[in-house]
Amino acid sequence: MTMDDKLVEDRPGDAPADSPASPAPLSPWRSHRFRLLFLARSSSLFADGMLMVSLTAAVLRTGHGESGVGYALAAWMAPIVLLVLFGGVLADRFTPQLMMVGADAVRMLAMLVLALLLAVTDVSLWQIMALMALSGAATAMFQPGLAGLVPRVAEDVQRANALLRISEAVCTLLGPGAAGLLVGYWSVAGSFTAIAAAFALSALGLLPLRNLGTDGPADEPAAPIWHRLAVGWREFSSRPWLWGVIAVWSVYGLLVFGPSVPLGAVALTDQHGSAGYGWIASADGAGTIVGGLLGMRVRPAKPLVAGACAMLFFSLNPLAPALHWSFALTALTGLVAGAGFAFWGVMWSTSVQTHIPLAVLARVSAYDVAGSIMVIPVGRALSGPIAAAFGTDRVLLFSAVAGLLLLTLMIAVPAVRTLGRTPAAPLPES
Repeated sequence: MTMDDKLVEDRPGDAPADSPASPAPLSPWRSHRFRLLFLARSSSLFADGMLMVSLTAAVLRTGHGESGVGYALAAWMAPIVLLVLFGGVLADRFTPQLMMVGADAVRMLAMLVLALLLAVTDVSLWQIMALMALSGAATAMFQPGLAGLVPRVAEDVQRANALLRISEAVCTLLGPGAAGLLVGYWSVAGSFTAIAAAFALSALGLLPLRNLGTDGPADEPAAPIWHRLAVGWREFSSRPWLWGVIAVWSVYGLLVFGPSVPLGAVALTDQHGSAGYGWIASADGAGTIVGGLLGMRVRPAKPLVAGACAMLFFSLNPLAPALHWSFALTALTGLVAGAGFAFWGVMWSTSVQTHIPLAVLARVSAYDVAGSIMVIPVGRALSGPIAAAFGTDRVLLFSAVAGLLLLTLMIAVPAVRTLGRTPAAPLPES
């Protein structure tokens, strides 16, 4: 049997769909391994939530200005885009747990070094950029493995993803505030020390998740990295529902995520003040929690269709500032849009993790991540000049309409429209 035959044979997507007679899967909380993963992921997300505020404060307080913040963020983002595919290959080769623990260790050390430099010397911009690039490279090694771990530690994959989505929302809300308190009442170096501690806690949570296996054919470890990348691409490109969603999502990132985030932030601040924008952003975060809770309870027969329909509400985010809606209505739209975005995320993650064989799941997830985020920086870079030429309101209105059209196109793709649920394979309780 060839390696490709093995992968085809092992596809969980060939399993029968859920039926009313099927026993209810165990709650993820019943699994000690999932609780460890939840702790690790929450710690990592909390660190990520603190990073933006801490990095901005570090760059500005060392006199490098707003352009320096942009350079530092680019230095962090570029390695993620460039290396995430290799992160997927290595996660499938050496197990996701090993790669994620190593990535957390590297990120912890990078943050500790940056904290030390901020505490004892005048930090140069190139030093900040180098350490952020190192952290970004480690993040590229960390992210693909997450998809590979979830179905290994939780029988109910959808509820597990919903719980992780709720954790992401909470950490996104609390992380920046914690960083602001540390920067304001302690020091910038202290905030990076706390980020390092959060990455250390993530690594400690992941350490016990050993012996989960790579699930690959016996002869695959000897295959060169380029061959393993090619296998991942073949698994990705052989599924029209998968590459169809990513193709649409890439354009969505360019036309919707790219311009709506920076232009929406500026427009909402102008219309409702900084405090008003903060409350609206909090409403969006609260909506994400609501969407995660819905993802725990609602089990649609066609998860991608249901998720895409929920995601239609995200167009309210650019629409509200474009039409200058009132503060109360804008906050309400943020709540609804956040819920739609989170519910889509649960449906998408669950579909990928239950239809892709574990042997290549990290690699396929890496192609997913790369395709999803690659063009967003382009959209953000172009948003300013385009808004200057056509007006912010018109660009935001265009983003709202484009989002509706693209998601309608996604639903119209036959492979997306017909994809059903797939039960997760039972795992022994630890």
